[in-house]
Amino acid sequence: MRHVDLCSGIGGFALGFEWAKLSKPVLFCDIEPWSRQVLAKHWPDVPISKDIKELANDPDRNVPDCDILTAGYPCQPFSLAGKRGGEEDPRHIWPYILQIVASKRPTWCVFENVYGHLTLGLDQVLLDLEAEGYATQSFIVPACSVDAPHKRDRIWIIAKNVADTNSTRREEQRWPQPAQPEHQAPQCGGGWLPEPAVGRVANGIPKRVDRLKGLGNAIVPQIAQRIGETIKRADLQ
Repeated sequence: MRHVDLCSGIGGFALGFEWAKLSKPVLFCDIEPWSRQVLAKHWPDVPISKDIKELANDPDRNVPDCDILTAGYPCQPFSLAGKRGGEEDPRHIWPYILQIVASKRPTWCVFENVYGHLTLGLDQVLLDLEAEGYATQSFIVPACSVDAPHKRDRIWIIAKNVADTNSTRREEQRWPQPAQPEHQAPQCGGGWLPEPAVGRVANGIPKRVDRLKGLGNAIVPQIAQRIGETIKRADLQ
């Protein structure tokens, strides 16, 4: 499957989907220069865009066709830790992502955001996707569900294109039951290294601030892997 990854961060979706043997990235997009350097290092052959708004100006030309589209779009408009400006926050870019989805019509979309999105903005996102012919389900999945040593509740939105009745994307297709945890998988739990007792101080590590910001904004790739495995099961039904 061809994967377009918007708000890519340091590539958590791409990494998790590769672990699941689901897809290969064909386009990244992230506004942060350091994140783009990380993406370029690990996926040197994949083009990287800087601005979703520019992509949304002409998605037909700027965005390749894809089977799956992902985005961990900015959390600041919805976060309980911020002012919760919602649609009034200048960092609210969901309308631009929706433009790209409406133009490219991937079979699957997967989005991630903070827990505060549950009470601010999530309903509109789901309504927008359903208006475009997508069946949606949202889940609260914490990092500790894959044995990470912290909770980190996040909203995960999975959307399937059911509008094209001439293809395998049929409206009567049912969602599969979520895969049961299989902790023996080496990349899905049990393999987390203990965190050093250095707090937020890491003297001598280059680009420490960028690294902390990148990790703070990153998704948990082990969760993306589980979602990718479930999508594979759904496509086989």
